[in-house]
Amino acid sequence: MANKKKVVLVGCGMVGMSFAYALLNQNICEELVLIDLDKKKTVGEAMDLNHGLAFAKGNMQIYSGEYSDCHDATLVVICAGAPQKPGETRLDLLSKNTKILKSIVDPITESGFNGIFLVASNPVDILTRIVQRLSGFNPKRVIGSGTTLDTARLRYMLGHKLNCDPRNIHAYVIGEHGDSEFVPWSQAMLATKPILDIVDKDDKFVEELNAIEDDVRNSAYKIIEAKRATYYGIGMALCRITKAILDNEHAVLSCSCMLTGEYGQEGMYIGTPAIINRNGVQKVIELNITADERDKLVKSCETLDEAYNELFKKN
Repeated sequence: MANKKKVVLVGCGMVGMSFAYALLNQNICEELVLIDLDKKKTVGEAMDLNHGLAFAKGNMQIYSGEYSDCHDATLVVICAGAPQKPGETRLDLLSKNTKILKSIVDPITESGFNGIFLVASNPVDILTRIVQRLSGFNPKRVIGSGTTLDTARLRYMLGHKLNCDPRNIHAYVIGEHGDSEFVPWSQAMLATKPILDIVDKDDKFVEELNAIEDDVRNSAYKIIEAKRATYYGIGMALCRITKAILDNEHAVLSCSCMLTGEYGQEGMYIGTPAIINRNGVQKVIELNITADERDKLVKSCETLDEAYNELFKKN
């Protein structure tokens, strides 16, 4: 598997196929396997993608497969799950999607799969933790999409506000991918200049930063209300994480990773900046956040931990 770029996608709904389409357009992998309960759909999706190969940057082998095809995959990406409905929080999805995951992880591990799990199903932090528990894999090889998309939304909005390229904004959303996520503004930079220095003594600008944080937190709800689901943004985010893994980039991305003492937390999966490479999570980067920001992170962890523990009490 040293040089193999084989990806297995489990769950071919709008999120999964947005991811697959992005993979094809960016020529990220060499082999893509589609798995879904609806086998007929995966056959049709594979045909549709293959018909675009003549216009793609490179060549890919794309086909409908089975869990047995996971045995030599580098990466298994899980997008399967019930969709988030209008007015429904990500945590409301937990019970439904946990049952779905249990039916997925066992046949994957039984295939002999020994690569990396990338989880996108919501609530992603808890479900990534559950995939790690079910698979027994080293936590470094079980990653969630985390706050990667939230961070992209933040940088887009800040770039628009500051009239600069979002790629020159260095700021992160951390914590739960959900209602308790937050922006550690003490660590937000435009190039190497702290954004809080830019807004110093400008109360109106500070209010606008708070509004941006609220907009980032509520973006998914607004999109779901308008078009019933979000999928393009998360598809691109998954594609970015996949590229970092397959190309061994050592890229810093705000994925959902297990904390092993960082921020005083142990065994929790939360969105946090981390170095991502061919082996999964090389290192979680612990930000030098303020005491107030640390309190927010602790509360976010407590929210996730309570939901996780409540789930296993019921089961």
